Amino acid sequence: MIKLSLPGLLLRIEGTVVFLAALLIYNNMQFAWLTLILLFLVPDLSMLAYLVNPRLGSQAYNFVHTYVLPISLAILALLFDWTLGIQIALIWIAHIGLDRFFGYGLKYPDAFKHTHLNQI
Repeated sequence: MIKLSLPGLLLRIEGTVVFLAALLIYNNMQFAWLTLILLFLVPDLSMLAYLVNPRLGSQAYNFVHTYVLPISLAILALLFDWTLGIQIALIWIAHIGLDRFFGYGLKYPDAFKHTHLNQI
């Protein structure tokens, strides 16, 4: 069993809250759950860059697994009344939140299991 530090525990709690908030908003907007199921793991396709090398893999993974892009997408989708964009952003945000809950943090370039949350 992994012993969590207080920052690690707080980051996992934060991820859980983000995950649940995204799902709650998703449900309240009455989006299709099948779409969420089908698209939920799409951000993990970024891990394919690890097939090239760990440095590129970590860059691709981190680019897709920060909240910057999905929140930016959500803002633009809200501004332009683009429902599909909001739906995709919420799925993406939920994915990142659940990753944080499980301890999958942003990656360092030396190895996939070396993250900002802990060694997996």
